Amino acid sequence: MSMEKLIQNKAYEFGYEKCGIVRIQDLDGYDERLLERIDKVPASKMFYQNQSRLTHLPEQYPWAKSVIVTVSHYGHYQIPGQLKGRIAKHYIFDGRVNGESKEFKKSVAMEQFLQDLGLKTASNRNFGIVGLRWAAMKAGLGIIRRNNFFYTESGSWVELEAWITDRDMELVESTNLPACPEGCTNCIKACPTGSLSSPYTMNPVSCVSFLTTFGGRDLAKDPLGKSFGSWIYGCDACQDACPMNSGKWTEKDEFPGVSETSLCLTPENMMEMEEEFYQHNIQPKFFYLSPAELWKWKVNVLNFMRNNYQENYKQYIMEACNHENEKIRDLARMIRQELSLTDY
Repeated sequence: MSMEKLIQNKAYEFGYEKCGIVRIQDLDGYDERLLERIDKVPASKMFYQNQSRLTHLPEQYPWAKSVIVTVSHYGHYQIPGQLKGRIAKHYIFDGRVNGESKEFKKSVAMEQFLQDLGLKTASNRNFGIVGLRWAAMKAGLGIIRRNNFFYTESGSWVELEAWITDRDMELVESTNLPACPEGCTNCIKACPTGSLSSPYTMNPVSCVSFLTTFGGRDLAKDPLGKSFGSWIYGCDACQDACPMNSGKWTEKDEFPGVSETSLCLTPENMMEMEEEFYQHNIQPKFFYLSPAELWKWKVNVLNFMRNNYQENYKQYIMEACNHENEKIRDLARMIRQELSLTDY
C-alpha cells in the first residue's frame, strides 16, 4: 500500500469524512485569489492582507513538499433551543478546542500517526496553516459555493484541517457535487448586512461573524448592529438559506458539554456573568474573543436585546447604563434612548 493510501485509510479509520493530499506547488495561486478579492472589495484589504501568512509556503517551510487535508462533518449534533439562530453552529460544536470531543481526539491521533510514520509536519489547529478551502478544493474533496463556504456531500457543515509534510505525495480525489442552482441568490439575499454582495464576493469586515468576534469594537457607533437580527456570536444566515444545505443537518448526537454551556449563554446570564467564570468556562470554548473580552459578549448581547426587545430585557439595559466598561455603557445608553426606556 502506498504511503498516500495508508494515510487516507487511517484518516477514515479515525472518523474523517474526507482526506486528500496535494503537492505544495499545487497550492500556488492562493495569493492571487486574495488580491482578486481585494480588487473587488477594496475595504477588505486589511483583512485579506492578514491572510498572507497562508501564502508563499515554501519560503516559510523550505522543507515542505505536500499538504494533507482532512474534512470532518459536524452537522449531526443536537442544537440547544436557546442557541439556535443566536450563536453560529460551527462555534457551538468547535472540535478544535474541546478536548472531550471526537473531533479533537481524532485530530490529535492523526497528527501522532503522521509523526509515527516519520513525517515532519506543521499545522495550526485553530487557524489553519494553509488556505484550507483552497487546499481542500485542490485535493478534490468538494467545492466552494457562491456563499464562499466549502461543501461536501454533507453540505457546508464541515471542519477542515491540514498538515504540511516533508514527503512528496499526492492523492487527489474527484467530486460529482452539482453546481449551485442556476440563478440562485438565496445566500446573498439572506446576508443581514449585505456583506455577501454577489457570488464569491464579500466584504469580511462587514460580516456579522467578523463584527461579533474579531471586529465590532465600537458597536454603539456602527449602524450595522441593527441588522444583526438575533445573532450574538457568529452568523449562519447564508448557509441556512442555501438549498444545497437543505436537510443536511441531523440532530442525532450530543456534543460534549454543550447542554451545560448553553444554559450560561442565555442573554440574561451573559449580562450577569462575572469575569472569572467567563475566563474559565466560556472563553476557552469561544476563543475568538480573548479572556479580557467579556465586555464584547455583553455588547453583543445588548445589541441582541435592542433588536429583539422584550420587557424583561429592560432591567439589564438599564443596569448596563452605569457599567464600568465604556463600550457597554455607551451602547446601553443609546438603546435606552432609542427605545425611550425610563426608570421604574
